Amino acid sequence: MAVLEPSEWLDKELYSRQLPVLGPPAMQRIREAKVLLSGLQGLGAEVAKNLVLMGVGSLTLHDPHPTCWSDLAAQVFLSERDLGKSRAEASQEHLAQLNEAVQVFVHPSDITEDLLLKFQVVVLTASKLEEQLMVGALCHKHGICFLVADTRGLVGQLFCDFGDEFIVHDPTEAEPLTAAIQHITQGFPGVLTLRGEDKEHSFCDGDLVTFSGIKGMVELNSCSPRPIRVQKDRSLEIGDTSTFSPYLHGGIVTEVKRPETVRHKPLDRALIQPCVVAPSAQEAHRAHCLHQAFRALHKFQNLHGRLPQPWDPVDAEIMVTLAQNLGPLKGAEEEPLNEALLRTVALSSAGVLSPMASILGAVTAQEVLKAISRKFIPLDQWLYFDALDCLPEDEELFPNPEDCALRDSRYDGQIAVFGAGFQETLSHQHYLLVGAGAIGCELLKGFALVGLGAGASGGVTVVDMDHIEYSNLSRQFLFRPWDIDKPKAEVAAAATQDLNPDLEVMAHVQVLDHTTEHIYGDNFFSHVDGVVAAVDSFEARHYVAARCIHYLKPLLEAGTQGTKGSASVFVPYVTEVYKGPASAEASEDAPTPVCTMRRFPSTYEHTLEWARNEFEGLFRLSAETISCYQQACTSLADVDGPQMLTSLQRVLGVLRVRPQTWRDCVMWALGHWQLCFHDDIIQLLSLLPPDKVHEDGTPFWSGPKRCPQPLKFDISQDMHLLYILAAANLFAQMHGLPGSSDQIALRELLNLLLQTDPPHPAPVLAESGPEQLKELQEALEVWSKGPPLKSLVFEKDEDGNFHMDFVRAAASLQSQNYGISEPVDHAQSMRMVSQIIPAIATTTAAVAGLLGLELYKMVGRPRPVGAFRHTYLHLAENRLQRSVPSTPAIQKGRKRDRKRRPLWPACVPSGISGPVGPWWSLCPWPRCIHE
Repeated sequence: MAVLEPSEWLDKELYSRQLPVLGPPAMQRIREAKVLLSGLQGLGAEVAKNLVLMGVGSLTLHDPHPTCWSDLAAQVFLSERDLGKSRAEASQEHLAQLNEAVQVFVHPSDITEDLLLKFQVVVLTASKLEEQLMVGALCHKHGICFLVADTRGLVGQLFCDFGDEFIVHDPTEAEPLTAAIQHITQGFPGVLTLRGEDKEHSFCDGDLVTFSGIKGMVELNSCSPRPIRVQKDRSLEIGDTSTFSPYLHGGIVTEVKRPETVRHKPLDRALIQPCVVAPSAQEAHRAHCLHQAFRALHKFQNLHGRLPQPWDPVDAEIMVTLAQNLGPLKGAEEEPLNEALLRTVALSSAGVLSPMASILGAVTAQEVLKAISRKFIPLDQWLYFDALDCLPEDEELFPNPEDCALRDSRYDGQIAVFGAGFQETLSHQHYLLVGAGAIGCELLKGFALVGLGAGASGGVTVVDMDHIEYSNLSRQFLFRPWDIDKPKAEVAAAATQDLNPDLEVMAHVQVLDHTTEHIYGDNFFSHVDGVVAAVDSFEARHYVAARCIHYLKPLLEAGTQGTKGSASVFVPYVTEVYKGPASAEASEDAPTPVCTMRRFPSTYEHTLEWARNEFEGLFRLSAETISCYQQACTSLADVDGPQMLTSLQRVLGVLRVRPQTWRDCVMWALGHWQLCFHDDIIQLLSLLPPDKVHEDGTPFWSGPKRCPQPLKFDISQDMHLLYILAAANLFAQMHGLPGSSDQIALRELLNLLLQTDPPHPAPVLAESGPEQLKELQEALEVWSKGPPLKSLVFEKDEDGNFHMDFVRAAASLQSQNYGISEPVDHAQSMRMVSQIIPAIATTTAAVAGLLGLELYKMVGRPRPVGAFRHTYLHLAENRLQRSVPSTPAIQKGRKRDRKRRPLWPACVPSGISGPVGPWWSLCPWPRCIHE
């Protein structure tokens, strides 16, 4: 049977969250790709981790240099026992364990031209400028995508060269625009008017569109993509329609995504004529200063064989002079370089920080995936990121060289930036992490690397009631296949302590909510210095935020959705408090009305939603309704209210009789097919005939309302057979009967049934009345004598359970009823059906790194609101926006609450019961689900 499935090479369960973001074509290119990664310090290790988790075909590591103490501050795969060993060889085994489908190799010798020809993408990290220029020239010559990434303390850079003509097949993450047609004129050009609800569209001049479902001007249906022009009244010019048939009614216009070509300069040219990603002129100038700072650092390293010493003012002045002596950049404003910025970069440049490696490693890995998959527009061409706001605002509070000297400690890379005193304070912190999912695991890794709570009185408590599933392994890198079904909190805690034995991590599997305040109460929170929320619902986030307000604890909070992510910080009395939607439902558009799904679907999403509801009603709710009646009463006189009575009537009308054999189950499935896709359509058309018009003469079946056509059961049609196979097996499972996957035998049985007993729908019980109640009572007594029905809970990932088969077949058949085109993207269908929140490892790592930067600001002296940052990123669109949180408003004093502590002072931050704060308005997408 021709059933739409991803290729056999793709583990659809493992990548169930990633597939909706990238899609099967991009995933296949990723799976076949070969990548060379040179440099396995913290940044390189982050790039490698993300690529392996996301399933790149093969990854070759190159770094023959020995592991040193400063590497351990950001390199998650190295430990003290690896000191002196090759970084690449010491990292290989750990990386290979993350994904058995990825081949991980080590190249021990120099990079040569012959070696480069084996790869599609080459990435250099922590490399010298001479090597970058040499490798970059060879890659540009041979059409190999080339990236350079580096971090120096609190600044980072990324450069991409994908060649002279790099074609992006799918430039954006957004779905194609669709709109309902009101009218189309005959002429040159023809003018298309949209229905009222779609007049405020987002089509642009030059967009390509196609048409479907048009009555009358049928020449446009399924035509080649046509360019459009948008007129002042928002109507669309669609080209010559003068020779077409007159337009009657109906139809949908759909945008066609088209490839875009990106042109990149080689590194030697881009170095002196950089094009940097910056949203404003001020930030562009800052990026140009950072560009010159990195060039000066390369010059300093070439002259002295090392980077500037930590917080050495002499070395810093030398670096500033080198930067000022560089030639001016072509095409840039000739503004003087910011000496204070250059000096601060130099003073902290010897450091290696885990959060910076996480952020730049995530963005770099995403650009590698863009190069491989040709999905999403790549950078053009430089990106600079700095987190110098982590340093004290007052330069007099900067660390001194003695405090930042190397100590042969795993925290040397961090001490070089913040000093040993800061490291000591950090080690005494005790933080609560709520959630050990994808973001939670990344945060725990960061805690281990920075040494949060690694001192005698410090620690980390992780709370998560969930258990590990197979699909978690593609993002939650602390887990391994042998951990499946174990508690996330316990496994994550043990894995984190393996990363840093000095860190004490305590795991709690009890949920954190109002039912467990006897566990997470005053005594518990009195030992907590701060809270990090990585939870999977708005309700949970609101509760955690309320606890932080009550106990006056700072809150770090992050979330992702596909390539979008956010990281936020909330500090008592300093910033606003957390205010987001009360629930996921409140943040989204209203659900599709039932009548639209059942009677007037216009998109494939509608048919999938209807099919999903069909599954729930037939195989879960019907069993639960019968069981509820059996347990609650023995007579209809005991039924409470008309709602239960109506439910029982509907359920018994569907189930009819209790099946005894597989043949009975097939008969039921055949009858239900006839009811849904033939008889119901005939009944609808008798009420609303195809030629029905509104009072104003407008056809009823027009615009988004598609006139349906009944189907006739055809055993030769794959989806017809798949529906019967899935529905009969699910019906059998409900009744505890054996099913069958034998399609040949099913065809033979159906041929026999169609000859002897044509399909007929289930009878509908009459409306309530004395005689009807008696009929219903008799039917219930028959059901009560048998074993209880099994309620089927929808499970998308289990092969062979027929759940997804039923939903896909039902959606396909309803789409055929209404002439709706079905997508070829199976991953998109999976996401719609399963309500999967798309998630990928790169976004997760980036937001965890952004929270790590805000964590630095929580330690030591109190900071003003200007030190903190809310961050929003969209990796697909190359957007990274950071903003200062709003300050809290002041409310009137409150009375002392003698039952709860701490006691509120006279002035408290607003937001406890006030309106939505300004930060939430910064979030440009409606639903950010955290995990």
